[in-house]
Amino acid sequence: MCSACGFPTAPGHWTDAGAQKPGDRLRLRFSRQEAINRLLAPYGLKAWDDGVTPGLQLFAPGGQRELVPDLAALWAVAGRMAGQPIDPLSDRALADA
Repeated sequence: MCSACGFPTAPGHWTDAGAQKPGDRLRLRFSRQEAINRLLAPYGLKAWDDGVTPGLQLFAPGGQRELVPDLAALWAVAGRMAGQPIDPLSDRALADA
């Protein structure tokens, strides 16, 4: 359990497959954050991964932020913050990705 956020330690994400060393896993987390931010940009949202806290922080333009434990929760929370469902495979999300 993370003492800062209260989320339990996750066993890893499927996108981390093949990363054997801690440095590799960290690089994958940051690469995943970059991809997520490209998909969220058309909705005015931004995700942040500090590499230490489990999950991601999600920021809205008005200053609202929320800690989400994983990608499944991220899309639901992002949709709520944007006021509309967000499909990461939609034409809008993929326009600049």
